[in-house]
Amino acid sequence: MDSLFGDAARRLLAETFSPEVLDAAERGEPPGHAWQAIEDSGFLDALVPESSGGAGLRLPDILPLALASGACGIGVPLVQTLLARAWLDAAGHTAPSGPIALAAFGVDVDKQRITARAVPGALGAQWVLADTGEDILLLSAQAAVRTRTEGHGNQDADLRWPAGAGIDFSCPKQAANSGSDKTSLAAMLAAACSALMAGAMERVLALTTEYAGQRVQFGKPIGRFQAVQQQLSVMAEYVWDARMAAQLAFQSDGALPRPLLAALGKARTSTAAPVVADIAHAVHGAIGITQEYALQRYTRRLREWRRAAGAETYWAGIIGADALAADCSALDYIRQSLFTVTE
Repeated sequence: MDSLFGDAARRLLAETFSPEVLDAAERGEPPGHAWQAIEDSGFLDALVPESSGGAGLRLPDILPLALASGACGIGVPLVQTLLARAWLDAAGHTAPSGPIALAAFGVDVDKQRITARAVPGALGAQWVLADTGEDILLLSAQAAVRTRTEGHGNQDADLRWPAGAGIDFSCPKQAANSGSDKTSLAAMLAAACSALMAGAMERVLALTTEYAGQRVQFGKPIGRFQAVQQQLSVMAEYVWDARMAAQLAFQSDGALPRPLLAALGKARTSTAAPVVADIAHAVHGAIGITQEYALQRYTRRLREWRRAAGAETYWAGIIGADALAADCSALDYIRQSLFTVTE
């Protein structure tokens, strides 16, 4: 099942999100036909129950799709949309078509405006599911003044709506968290970014090992030098550590992530991301930053996804605070709190 689903997802994403489409998305152009192909495939409703017209899959089932999205360097909020659709269905609201970004932090509401700062993937989103602290709002991104945050090709954006404008759905946060699934938007975004980073890091490792085997210096491929081999070994360790962390972040009996496992996955993948990116550029040398070479696209995405929803220190703090409150040994906490599925 995993292999069939993952292979189908990788083929579709590779065909639809070509380098030309990804470049256009970085310029702020909507994904258009590429996104429509994803809509038509049915993948976006994979986590929606069958009773609502979806596939009724669990979160672990869609991990191959999330990894493939990262491996393609897709900055449009594809994985976030899958999770948002499942969340909206659980809240009793039919999800609209189009990419949905998650604004889990930095949302302010006053009498004059609604402001969401540095929303991951919002440059190419049509909708934003936002946590205001009091309510969860589904907002039309097209009704907002949208400003790209700093950074070459960055697909994060600041958005500003006039008060009351663009709201498609509103749910009090307390009511949203009163049901059986208490997953926050922050945990959803953390899990999504964990898988995206893990997929991108696997692609970065593949590019780097391939280049090390082709680039000849002093009469032999640089991959045969011990110093380069050592760097590649360190990179591989971090990449597979990130893969396992993403698998943990996607461990759930339902469609949405378990908050502490999402925190663990985000902390570990965010830790690995800069190490993998730095080694890759060290091995590639100057060619790694050129527009014509693919590496820079993936390492830029890694930097974006690392800081999205909070970097490793934020999520390590969440886990640490919960562990201290549990008042038990570290081993008991890992066994009982992190890896025991609660009903």
